[in-house]
Amino acid sequence: MVHKGLPLFDLLRVLVGDLLKGVALRVCAWLDQNIQGRRVKIVVGLLLGVAAYFLFPIILGILGL
Repeated sequence: MVHKGLPLFDLLRVLVGDLLKGVALRVCAWLDQNIQGRRVKIVVGLLLGVAAYFLFPIILGILGL
């Protein structure tokens, strides 16, 4: 949804969204390299999934996406 007269906010929203995606990918890649063992990876993945389930709607609501 694009608001007339507010292109700066739309630009900031896109930039912050891209920045958050990049940070999330870097953190996940780092975790994948540093965590040993299949069971531990599954547990960490489940914990991150549960956290994302609750945090993504909050972050998207704050950004207005």
